[in-house]
Amino acid sequence: MTADIDIDIERSACVLIQQYGDDAKLEAALRADEFLEDGDWLGALVWRRILEAIERLQAKASAGGKVAH
Repeated sequence: MTADIDIDIERSACVLIQQYGDDAKLEAALRADEFLEDGDWLGALVWRRILEAIERLQAKASAGGKVAH
């Protein structure tokens, strides 16, 4: 089941990058903060993982790799 969640995290990160470009990290961080403010720790954790995936994918892209969408 963890592999399915990891795939969903990566897909979500790709969608955010497509929608927001360089602002994808900011958007994910804002959503994580919203969940945290509402007391939804699990939701905030998911968005933090999406944020980490965005950072990883964007770093790979800037290093000459191609981001798979």
